[in-house]
Amino acid sequence: MPPIKCPPLDHRCKTATIYAGFMTVLNLSTAAKPGDKNHWGELQAAGRALAIAEAACQFDGLSVLITETAREAAAQGRTLKFFTAEQNLEILSFPDWETLPYDIFSPHQDIVSARVQTLANLSSAKRALLIVPLPTLLHRLAPIDFIASRTFSYEVGEELDRDKLKNQLSKAGYQRVDTVYEHGEYAFRGSLIDIFPMGEKQPLRIDLLDDEIETLRLFDPESQRTSENVSQIQLLPAREFPLDKQATNLFLNNWHDNFDVDAGKCPVYRDINDGIAPQGIEYYLSLFFDQTASLFDYLPDNTQLFSHVGIEEAAETFWQDVKARYTEYGVDPTRPILPPKELFLAVDEVFQKIKKLPRTEIDRQAVARKAGSQNINLRAVPDVAVNAKLSNPLSKLQEFVQDFKGRILFCAESAGRREVLAGMLKKVGLSVSEIQHWQEFLDSDSKYAVTTYPIDQGVYCPEQGICLITEGELFGQQVMQRRRRSKASESPDYIFKSLAELEHGAPVVHMDHGVGRYQGLVTLDVDKSPQEFLMLVYANDATLYVPVSSLHLISRFGGGDQSMAPLHKLGSDKWVKAKEKAVKQVRDTAAELLDIYARRAAKIGYACEDNEEDYRKFSSDFPFEETGDQMEAIAAVRRDLLSPQPMDRLVCGDVGFGKTEVAMRAAFTAVSSGKQVVVLVPTTLLAHQHVQNFRDRFANWPVIVEELSRFRTAQEQDQVIADAENGKVDILISTHKLLHAKIDFRRLGLLIIDEEHRFGVRQKDKIKSLRTSVDILTMTATPIPRTLNMSMHAVRDLSIIATPPARRLSVKTFIRQQEDRVTREAILREILRGGQVYFLHNDVKNIQRIVDDLRQLVPEARINFAHGQMRERQLEQVMSDFYHQRFNVLVCTTIIETGIDIPSANTILIERADKFGLAQLHQLRGRVGRSHHQAYAYLLTPHPKAMTDDAKKRLEAISAADHLGSGFTLATNDLEIRGAGELLGEEQSGHIQAIGFTLYMEMLERAVKTIKEGKQPELGAGLDQGIEVNLHLPALIPDDYLPDVNMRLTLYKRLANCETDSHLHELQVEMIDRFGLLPDPIKTLFELAKLRQTGEQLGLLKIEAGPNGGRLKFSSGTSVEPMTIIQMVQAHPGIFRLQNNDQLSFTMPMESAVERVDGITEILNQLLPQSAA
Repeated sequence: MPPIKCPPLDHRCKTATIYAGFMTVLNLSTAAKPGDKNHWGELQAAGRALAIAEAACQFDGLSVLITETAREAAAQGRTLKFFTAEQNLEILSFPDWETLPYDIFSPHQDIVSARVQTLANLSSAKRALLIVPLPTLLHRLAPIDFIASRTFSYEVGEELDRDKLKNQLSKAGYQRVDTVYEHGEYAFRGSLIDIFPMGEKQPLRIDLLDDEIETLRLFDPESQRTSENVSQIQLLPAREFPLDKQATNLFLNNWHDNFDVDAGKCPVYRDINDGIAPQGIEYYLSLFFDQTASLFDYLPDNTQLFSHVGIEEAAETFWQDVKARYTEYGVDPTRPILPPKELFLAVDEVFQKIKKLPRTEIDRQAVARKAGSQNINLRAVPDVAVNAKLSNPLSKLQEFVQDFKGRILFCAESAGRREVLAGMLKKVGLSVSEIQHWQEFLDSDSKYAVTTYPIDQGVYCPEQGICLITEGELFGQQVMQRRRRSKASESPDYIFKSLAELEHGAPVVHMDHGVGRYQGLVTLDVDKSPQEFLMLVYANDATLYVPVSSLHLISRFGGGDQSMAPLHKLGSDKWVKAKEKAVKQVRDTAAELLDIYARRAAKIGYACEDNEEDYRKFSSDFPFEETGDQMEAIAAVRRDLLSPQPMDRLVCGDVGFGKTEVAMRAAFTAVSSGKQVVVLVPTTLLAHQHVQNFRDRFANWPVIVEELSRFRTAQEQDQVIADAENGKVDILISTHKLLHAKIDFRRLGLLIIDEEHRFGVRQKDKIKSLRTSVDILTMTATPIPRTLNMSMHAVRDLSIIATPPARRLSVKTFIRQQEDRVTREAILREILRGGQVYFLHNDVKNIQRIVDDLRQLVPEARINFAHGQMRERQLEQVMSDFYHQRFNVLVCTTIIETGIDIPSANTILIERADKFGLAQLHQLRGRVGRSHHQAYAYLLTPHPKAMTDDAKKRLEAISAADHLGSGFTLATNDLEIRGAGELLGEEQSGHIQAIGFTLYMEMLERAVKTIKEGKQPELGAGLDQGIEVNLHLPALIPDDYLPDVNMRLTLYKRLANCETDSHLHELQVEMIDRFGLLPDPIKTLFELAKLRQTGEQLGLLKIEAGPNGGRLKFSSGTSVEPMTIIQMVQAHPGIFRLQNNDQLSFTMPMESAVERVDGITEILNQLLPQSAA
């Protein structure tokens, strides 16, 4: 590739002015006096933002930019931040509620938080820029004194009256909860108070010493762990309306003045009367106040306005829409609504207020020359796109650089992309210097520079001799994740055993007594010390109290229908028999499993090479930041590939949590070791998307990626197969067509199966024949029961990605009977905030009729359709148009179920949702919510009488599991609804039904472990009950320390599952951090856990101690040397003596808790073998 001959270097830029210490490139004249109006023309691409940024930086007051839509406001906000970096100019946003006028939804708390913070800061704003969409500007707001009168602050060292704080918080609209996760929540726990103040990015923890604030610390809402100290806290109101007694009375009086209806029948009226804020209450805002304000009232005196051309039309359209909705929805006597003028400013009213301020109107086109008008000539970047098909991909850029005599700044989306970009430019003789931000580029002498920022469009300034070219203009769009997440997942065991999901009356299994019903936690006095117990009820109302230290004997009953779970009788042998049968079965299953496992382990496969340098380069091209779980999954897969044993790993990650990147890195490791990779996907559409993604990702590497699918002609497919056999294809992406083709791969090393739950048994058996020789990586969001079961048995390795990418909100799921009004609402809500909608209709025959019906129902929408019977090129075109937002509603069949990523599509409507399985519903719901907007899934159903019981259960399960990362939990539900399937061909589900899924798994795991160690599993060993420790001391988590019962249960279970000292230490640190210093009963609980660990190591069955002594009971398999015990008895006959050949009793004064714990620890240390001690 010939190097570019660079033109001689000009000076920094042709027209640069230094203003107040920073450099500007434009010579602008803004409207100076109230009522003035200027026009700027020829501002294209990022030129609009550049002009506004320079004008705002030169103005000492507040600048306001009014855009036509919320989407435009977000895009301008990003670009303005780029041009004003390091400029000491604060950029404020006043986001839209993202609801429709008269909606029955309230805005998300994060949106309210941002709005309240902006309103609080506006009156004192200096050198700041506010961006606001016009429809948002039309809303009436609370009067100016509302926020000021409800804002209060505290600082370290100040006295704090708890009751006063509670009153202040409830008056300001904060909600009391057990654990703080979202804006506007608070929790009181002993000396700790957690609050998530509005406008703050993180919640705060107040730690009190008596009544004085000792520390204020920020904490992470996911892990609940604190991070850094701050000196003061400012609390803004949690809502945009008051809910105190006075405001409620005013609301109720105004209601009667405005509406002539029976208030008792109106849910909104009744809720407000009861002090509850119902959904959609924002559209009754004016009833809370004597008079309302608008955003103009909040602006300081020194304000200048900028507006896009076209805001007049946007205002008219919005106002017409409001009037139409008022007519449509003003007919419900139980939900009367206020006339538009009460809630919104009229169009003429808004423009009168706008005219009072100095205003500059911004146009993309040229404006007529007259006073106050100027054409600035900032243009879109000419076409410089890289064309990978040409012998010189950068030829367009080379031509532009040779003709352009100015300076160029390239902008990449991430540091990794920046390196790639700099490398590509270097190949064509462009040497770029690295700079931090726009201002640094203007100040520097660099002819060519590169920086990092996620900006969509660049700008070409011919007169100023400057050009900004973004990565999107060179390579097409990509996305950047802007915040690292903490690790949110737990081990798969924890998801399974979590007792926190237990509800009263839920069936649980006690290892000794069988299946009973959970009745909550109770505290009872035993030996004059309080202990906490789990209360279980068995047949004939017999009650069993299980001490929390024995929680390891309790598990959830999984397996089939919960209501069909047996209820055992205490003291009968029915449970013992069921358990023994299951144990026998477990032993056989374990042996067979291990046989498969051993065959795989003995088989020596191929160990990939470690090319670390290349691998690191490849990893840095990833345009997102990895989540913690994703990194673990990637590392586990890479470890497997580098070891000589064949890999068989299941990566279970929720839809859109980044499984594809795990596959790409695995493919890179295999390909760089000279192996071929096959990626199997269930649908043609997904195959095609994967090919695009893989080609983009491997663009900088000499890797050939091909596909076998319907998108290829028969001739092309034959050619691909021939190339694959000759070793010319490195990565082959295919549908199951590949399994039927006889392809003799030259050097196949890795098979990746995506969306594993979509393949049938016959196809899987075909894959299985490859299993012992080829590395296999399986990926899915909702593993089918059998696969999950095998992974749980460690026949396959399992990686779980349970952490959502940054700022993901979970999908709000609604089950609604199908009706036009619901459909219209859902589609409008989405397209008015600039988003897109999937409408799922799974019948190709009449899909055109549905499209016509929707066009009539929602004339505002641009609608198209897609299904699997379309011609490939046509289907590809439709999906491409949808991705590029050329239309906003896609009516489709389940062809979208697999893997298509469209971040701006955030609403899905699923017709006849009762016809789909759990996994399918979860996959379909996962098509939306791939960005940080609130996503909605509507499951549209016929009348309940027309649905089966199973369908109702499935719909309930999916709407309950609407948190992020719930795919795995859903799969375990599915495992319980459908049974685990025959793992090795032998019938097991009967035993699972009898003893409960979780216990069956635990027993199987234990048997596998025993056989692995070369021992014979005893029948009784599967029923090992662990060790009992009783020091006759209060050992519990007190109610006043942690009132939430489910949280206490979870912590007891986590404590019971701690296996090492360091696990205990971590849990202790976490509890102190989250709930405050540990009271004595909890300290004792931790000491007992330590003793239990040592006791298990020694093979003890029981440790008991009181004020005057105690005893240790040994199991038959104890590791304690008999000689050690004899020596202890001989050396101290007054203290130790042997009883019944299996007990060692001791007599010594141990009055206090500390003496008791220390005394027993010392005895246990004496019993430990010397090497362990």
